[in-house]
Amino acid sequence: MTTTTPVRRPRRDAIENRAGILLAATEAIARDPRASVDEIARTAGLSRRALYGHFPDRDALVRDVIATGAQRFNAVVLRIDDDDPRVALARLASLLWQEAAHVQVVATLALDETHVHDTAVALAPLREAVGAIVRRGQEQAVLRTDMPAATLARLIEEAARSAITRIDASSPEARAIAVKAALSIAGLSWQASVDLLSAHPGILEED
Repeated sequence: MTTTTPVRRPRRDAIENRAGILLAATEAIARDPRASVDEIARTAGLSRRALYGHFPDRDALVRDVIATGAQRFNAVVLRIDDDDPRVALARLASLLWQEAAHVQVVATLALDETHVHDTAVALAPLREAVGAIVRRGQEQAVLRTDMPAATLARLIEEAARSAITRIDASSPEARAIAVKAALSIAGLSWQASVDLLSAHPGILEED
């Protein structure tokens, strides 16, 4: 008779500790892409030894941080279904503001040669979504057409990332400014951006 060894599920506190480490790593690396294991452990309120109980090394931890970002980007992209490309772009920028820490850390790690492939995979759904919105907007002549869609999409991505990383998040206008920055690069005037957000107030209120 063949017996099978039951699969042990991770303890709840182990799962919570792992999630806490990932959150701490996201915060630490967003501040400093070279943040050490010691700094991440301190941010998580754990010892270095406890951290290594969950991750064998820093690279494994960073890969999980990137994977977490990818999951969150995918979730954001799946929520964008607006017919108007301008509204779709504004909503995407607004929802990404809610994921500011993950956007910042993945974009920062994209400059690290060690994790180029991982970050490219993480950013792929987001970049595909922006590209599709831009192409649709150019076809409908509601977004600027003086440059290729791929170039415009990358400029919008950079504008949004810059806004997310540089604007004081405590400002009540921060989210609106980040959205307007993306719309401005896409070709909308400041007045057109204000009018669009006034016509769709829910864009700045979604969680």
